[in-house]
Amino acid sequence: MEKVIKKRLNREEKREKAVVDLINQMFIIAGHDVTYNDILGKDKWFQQYSMTVEQGEEFKKWGKKYLMKNLGMRAYQAEREMMWFNVQWGLTYSNWEEYNKNDNK
Repeated sequence: MEKVIKKRLNREEKREKAVVDLINQMFIIAGHDVTYNDILGKDKWFQQYSMTVEQGEEFKKWGKKYLMKNLGMRAYQAEREMMWFNVQWGLTYSNWEEYNKNDNK
């Protein structure tokens, strides 16, 4: 049995892998049977799917831990990166209005 040697990823390759992993996990948490490969090359794909605010919070927590572990980010860096990720590729919230109504009471 041959031992397979994995190539060590450089910083840019790690960041690219992180984007793919984050998008895939976002779809898993949101309950969509979609992967990064399914949306590759599609315009405005992030507007075609949604998640609840609660799922969004779960995803942000997962993403923060992932970025800290895999990219060596500090907590505040990972939180900021997840905010940018959400602005750029985040799914819309299906219950945003309901969530805000309950929050204001």
